[in-house]
Amino acid sequence: MSQHETGYILVVEDDAAIRNLITTALELHELSFDVAENGAQALLKAVSHTPDVIVLDLGLPDMDGVEIINKVRSWSLVPIIVVSARQEDTDKVAALDAGADDYLTKPFSVDEFLARIRVALRRSQVANASVQTNAPAESSVFENGGLHIDYAAGCVLVDGQEIHLTPIEFKLLCLLARNSGKVLTHTYILKEVWGQALTSDLPSLRVFMTTLRKKIEADPAHPRYIQTHVGVGYRMMRVD
Repeated sequence: MSQHETGYILVVEDDAAIRNLITTALELHELSFDVAENGAQALLKAVSHTPDVIVLDLGLPDMDGVEIINKVRSWSLVPIIVVSARQEDTDKVAALDAGADDYLTKPFSVDEFLARIRVALRRSQVANASVQTNAPAESSVFENGGLHIDYAAGCVLVDGQEIHLTPIEFKLLCLLARNSGKVLTHTYILKEVWGQALTSDLPSLRVFMTTLRKKIEADPAHPRYIQTHVGVGYRMMRVD
């Protein structure tokens, strides 16, 4: 199996037990990987081996994981999944705002970890394909389960029925769709949709998200499409 045939994953973890758990799970699912035990090794391998996904612990012996995210983001958009024992919302927000795509707290379910890896690999494969073919990175149409968004036409359908959204609701939905599978922080969403990230605007974001869910979700109390990460932000879930 070639290095990038099914995805090449760089695992950055100094805890041997966690590192072995992650690499064993990847090996059992025939995914290629390499490991780094500190930040210096991680940056060297990220530059030289161009992984499809980086799995990153924040508490490394030589530097903080957020510093690594900032450095990698200066040259690459490779999906980064943080796996950390830090459970505070401030830590999650800092990592996601720095450019991480996902955040998983220890201890974690191996099945959930592998699901996050699959989402990240799909994002990476789409990006790589668009670069190789010189095609635009995104289609003008987004399909996810029964959700259909035509970006150009400004049209949204759910299960074949057209849904009328306000301009803000449409911008929110498009932002989440274009970052499908990625956790977007409140700060990021407020900047992208409102042009600023004032904490005073957070109640407005929550109100608009509530009205958007009522329009696109069959059961807003148990959403299929838009997942809330309490204290952090929101994520568009992929629906098969």
